[in-house]
Amino acid sequence: MTHEEKRAWIRLFAAVVSYGVYLAVVLGRAGGRPLPDVPYATVLLWTVGASIAAAIVAEIVLGAVTPGASRAKDVRDREIGQRGDHIGQSFVVIGGVAAMLMAMGGWHQFWIANVIYLCFTLSAVLGNVAKIGLYRGGFPQW
Repeated sequence: MTHEEKRAWIRLFAAVVSYGVYLAVVLGRAGGRPLPDVPYATVLLWTVGASIAAAIVAEIVLGAVTPGASRAKDVRDREIGQRGDHIGQSFVVIGGVAAMLMAMGGWHQFWIANVIYLCFTLSAVLGNVAKIGLYRGGFPQW
């Protein structure tokens, strides 16, 4: 497994776990209230920050436990990275358009923030799953 594939696994895990924690906390706080009334902003910021920090720490630990591993990127790594990023970015666009339409429609900021967070998470998940798939299943000619 290449260093870049390991990084994709780390980022995938961090995105899924942090979003799961966010959902669990927000839904747990609801207690029968409507979701827009639940305080969410602090939890959202903390889970995003914790996800980024956890991925950085995990990548540092990965580097420390495999000091002799090559971190050089070859052409294949760069192409897989680009394809995975392009695949994942579709959800960033979807989230931006959805948030814009929701804002124009007067939706509550809770829903707008959550659709953006969901699409960022889906972007990370889809992009990293694509990278892992390309590493595992070969590199198709598109």
